Parts: sequence; C-alpha cells; structure tokens
Amino acid sequence: MFEFFGKGGARGRAVPEVKASAAGPLVAIASHGRAAWGARDTVSLTRAGFIANPIGFRAVKLIAEAAGALPLVVQDRVQRYDTHPVQELLARPNAAQGRAELLEALYGQLLLSGDAYLEGVAETGLPVEMHVLRSDRMRLIPGADGWPAAYEYTVGGRKHRFDVAGDVSPVCHIRSFHPQDDHYGFSPLQAAANAIDVHNAASAWSKALLDNAARPSGAIVYRGGDGQSQLSQDQYDRLVDEMESQHQGARNAGRPMLLEGGLDWKPMGFSPSDMEFQKTKEAAAREIAIAFGVPPMLLGIPGDATYANYQEANRAFYRLTVLPLATRVTSAIADWLSDFTGERLDIRPDLDQVAALSSERDSQWRRVAEATFLTDAEKRRLLGLPAQEVE
Repeated sequence: MFEFFGKGGARGRAVPEVKASAAGPLVAIASHGRAAWGARDTVSLTRAGFIANPIGFRAVKLIAEAAGALPLVVQDRVQRYDTHPVQELLARPNAAQGRAELLEALYGQLLLSGDAYLEGVAETGLPVEMHVLRSDRMRLIPGADGWPAAYEYTVGGRKHRFDVAGDVSPVCHIRSFHPQDDHYGFSPLQAAANAIDVHNAASAWSKALLDNAARPSGAIVYRGGDGQSQLSQDQYDRLVDEMESQHQGARNAGRPMLLEGGLDWKPMGFSPSDMEFQKTKEAAAREIAIAFGVPPMLLGIPGDATYANYQEANRAFYRLTVLPLATRVTSAIADWLSDFTGERLDIRPDLDQVAALSSERDSQWRRVAEATFLTDAEKRRLLGLPAQEVE
C-alpha cells in the first residue's frame, strides 16, 4: 500500500525525470490583434458618443438648439393663425418646459437614438400637456398586423403601458429611416460609432502620454559585471516600484533619473505611426461631424476648406440639416395633434425669421415680386403663404 505513494508511482511504474524550461510553452506572436469596438446599444452609444465625446456632444447640441429655436407658424389651407390653441400648447407644453426646451429634448432624443417619443396628456380634445419620453426606456409592442398596438415605458422598475386605440395615439412616435427595422429608427450616432471609438481611443492615448510627462517611453538596459545581464527578482521589483513612484505621472515631469551601476537609459523617439496619430483623431472627428450633417468648420475641426467662409457653412448647415429635420418633426407633430382636434393643421418653421437665411429669403421675395406673369395667389403659394388673406 505504501509502495503506491512511493517513488515507483502508481502500479510500480517509475516516473521519468524530464527537464524543461519555464519559458518553453511560451510563443511570441508579433501580429496585430482585432480592433475592440464599443457596444452599440443606445445607452452605451449615448455615453461614449455624447457624454464622453466633445465632437458628438457639440454636434447634437448644435442641431437640437438650432432646430428648437426656429420660430414656428400654425396655419391651414386658408389662413395663418396669430392665436390658436395649438400655438398656446407649443408655447407652454408643460409646467417645467417651454417650447424651445421641449423641442430641444425631442430633437436630441431623435439624434441620439433614432427615435423620439412625445406624450400627450388629454381626456378629450387637444392635449393640455406634452412631455418628451426617453427613448431608451420605451418599447414598442406590435400587434398581430405588425402595426404598433401599444408602447411600454419602463422607469424605476415600474412599467406604464400606452395603448394605441382607434385613430388617436397618446404617444407621437417620430423615427429616422432605418433600412432593416420596421419599428425603430437609425440614428447618426450609430453610423458614427466606429469613428467615435477611434476618437475616444486617441483621446485616451493622448491623456496617457501626458500622464507620462508627454514623452515617449524608453528602455532601461542592465549591463552587470562579469557579463551578467539579468536582474534578480528583488532588484527588478525595486526598480519597477522606483519608476512608478519617482518618474511617472505629471508631477514627476522633468525629474532627473538616478541610475545605479550597470543601468543605462535608452530613450525611444516617436515612430511615424505615432506622428500620424493626431491626423487620425482629426479624421475621426470629421467623420462624426459628417454623420450628423454638421460642417466641420462649425465645430472648429482644422483642415476643412469645403466652404469659402463661416457664413456659407452656417447657411448650408441650416439648409441641409436643421430645416429638413425641423420640417419633418413639426409635420409629424401637426398630424398627431390634428387627430385630437379633427382639424387639419400645418406646423412649419417660419423661414422669414431665420437670420441665417435672410439673404436667400430677400432674393426669393424680390424675384417673386418682380414676376409680372404670376398672380397674387400664385406668388403667395410660392412663398409658402396661405392662399388668401383673412380680414
């Protein structure tokens, strides 16, 4: 029995003695690994692309604030209203927000998630309040025919269900075009997700470089006496601790290094790839701006010469990004509110009061006014005015 545990091993067989190196199974691979991309859900994208990224933050704020500040007009086929219950509702949608605040939040949700939800609080007739609901908390429940049957809003562990009954929905769902989803929209933040990861990684790399005294790393070479070129474990641990405490970090920048016998410092310069890092960051910033439709010149990104001056870039920003977005959102709100009242109304931005488009508007008014072959009704229609005035 005791022989079983002896040198003979199990069943009397001797275990052969084999010498092996501790580094024998180690294989060094000098290839590049796969890129580590961030998560693509709404919460993660918002945190990485809006909260932690200055380009995404400024692009969303620039569009949402510009679109939310546009003056709006309410009109039907006959007249443009100076006072109307819909105007009063838009001016004061709820007790905590005004028109610009509500619309800015609505545009922001649409840009960040591709979906925007507006709740109407009403018993009969026109809603008395409107509230923007967070897109990451909302879930659409489709019916048997594929159309939305209800919306479920989850907050604080509780769920509230908005049933879509009949022709009137308590929730106005505005979504961006998504080619592969029938119920949810596709946001610019999703299209710019890869560029956001690159930009954030470049910022993290720059921060790490600054923490290391804004200098490239180097190598400490040990050349001991008698041809010995290997430190003992105690010497190695002591050297690492001294480097971390005495020579790393911004507070230790410029501190001279004291090396004992046998240690030599070999500085390493920037490689060509390191020198191109800043250009990579600027290219990523430009891609983020392009995904949102903001001219890079407006975001202060260097190297952009697409527009001759800032004024042209601002005009293109309003024409190509702000106005199409605002027109689509206000039209959806007008259709939704018309279902409550039964009165077909149109809510649209008042281009006559947009300062960035004043030169274009003056030119258009002059051309239409000088067109003698047009009737007054045709001129009013070309200018977006009602067909006739009401005295």
